[in-house]
Amino acid sequence: MAPPVVLPDLQTLTVDAAAALAFLLAGNARFVANHPLDPHHDSLYRQQLTQAQHPFAMILGCVDSRVIPELLFDCGFGDLLVIRTAGHAIDEVTVGSIEFGADVLEIPLLVVLGHEHCGAVKATISMLDKQQTAPDRIAVLVDHLRPAVAEIDSHDPNRLDAAIRANVLHTVLELQQIPLLAQREHAGLLRIVGAYYSLVSGVVELLTTPHDYVKRN
Repeated sequence: MAPPVVLPDLQTLTVDAAAALAFLLAGNARFVANHPLDPHHDSLYRQQLTQAQHPFAMILGCVDSRVIPELLFDCGFGDLLVIRTAGHAIDEVTVGSIEFGADVLEIPLLVVLGHEHCGAVKATISMLDKQQTAPDRIAVLVDHLRPAVAEIDSHDPNRLDAAIRANVLHTVLELQQIPLLAQREHAGLLRIVGAYYSLVSGVVELLTTPHDYVKRN
């Protein structure tokens, strides 16, 4: 049996996208098995981070309080750059934050993380079905999530789950079309992947499409 993949000392080691993804999936496996290592939580490691940070992955996720990337990937201080919006909808500030992580911090991996029973997608479905206008700025959120919801047959018994997964892939594709991120992906400096987190099992599943939106390293 292969030894478990354990987080390195990120202050001294350069990590590529493949290694970063392996660290995340191994951490999630520990989380699911209820055997977390709780790495990089000690005071000495926190002190090492006071002068600089070297996160090995970015997570663009939902604001849902049940989805905490540092926990479900068994990571600690300084390991992840986490950006959270409802339904992981992106705007200029979100993109700027991601570009900062990719271009300035040179983080090699970006994971768009959707999750089971996403309230933002569920609310969007409800608003569209009832042909209602969402109040105030929530309407902006509904507009962001509308394309993914519209892609799914309204009679699909798994409509919510299918829309959540479609929304992840819509976001991945949208990010891959942003010039700075596209340039870094083309140069092999960044990999953008979609993933789905199950609230029930705790498992993070990687998502792809028949057109393979995700560029492989």
